[in-house]
Amino acid sequence: METVHHNPWTILSSKVEYDNKWIQVTEHQVLNPNGGPGIYGVVHFKNLAIGVVALDEEGHIYLVGQYRFPLEQFSWEIPEGGGPLDDDPLDTAKRELLEETGLVARHWKPIVQMHLSNSVSDEVGIVYLARGLEQQAAEPEETEELTVQKIPFEEAYRLVKTYQITDSLSIAAIQKIKLMMLENEL
Repeated sequence: METVHHNPWTILSSKVEYDNKWIQVTEHQVLNPNGGPGIYGVVHFKNLAIGVVALDEEGHIYLVGQYRFPLEQFSWEIPEGGGPLDDDPLDTAKRELLEETGLVARHWKPIVQMHLSNSVSDEVGIVYLARGLEQQAAEPEETEELTVQKIPFEEAYRLVKTYQITDSLSIAAIQKIKLMMLENEL
């Protein structure tokens, strides 16, 4: 596969339009790859997006439901959250799983790494498979009002297929687990 390794865009100027502790939005005045003038807005994420597929020995996974402010709707997802770019993503995954579900896991495996919306942001998502689960007390953050469900994996896969799970990390993770099952990698 042929790959272009240089940046075909020319940045004429850049200005930070918005900045908080989670994101920074920069507007770039550019010349596009064909030389035409334009603007390009980029959202820089100051955290990694981390997700966890908690899969038990009976083939059940844990989903977390919560109201998502930007969407103005309730969303079912795998346990997920953000972790600082310079922290170990596995530590963030362990923290998020415990906070949201009260679960701890003995075995961890990275299964997905992806750019979540690479046309406008640099956000990176990483998903881990967590096995050998043990239930403890959940420790949700004050901003989270969560509902946790343990369901058969095949039901979660059906929810992806019928567009009832729409979160990108969850879709990628559930489809990856299905592929791993089909290829006898679990």
